[in-house]
Amino acid sequence: MKYIEFGVGNRWLLRTETELADGTEIEEKGVVHPIKFHSLYIRVWIRKTVWIMDFREGFKRSRKTRNAFKIIIGISSH
Repeated sequence: MKYIEFGVGNRWLLRTETELADGTEIEEKGVVHPIKFHSLYIRVWIRKTVWIMDFREGFKRSRKTRNAFKIIIGISSH
């Protein structure tokens, strides 16, 4: 799965994160093609709480172990 994200809180304002089959992740600056649209999401991370509004999967809330502040709009791609 590939995630193209735009927003404040990541290393780059526009980045692509690719999850490999073995669970590892690769983070790259900019947009990496090809893009096969799967879903649009908005992620808000304040301290240890993350709220995700995914237009395909709905609303999710989770807890993380580290503190962060992020506001992200992203596209998930196959």
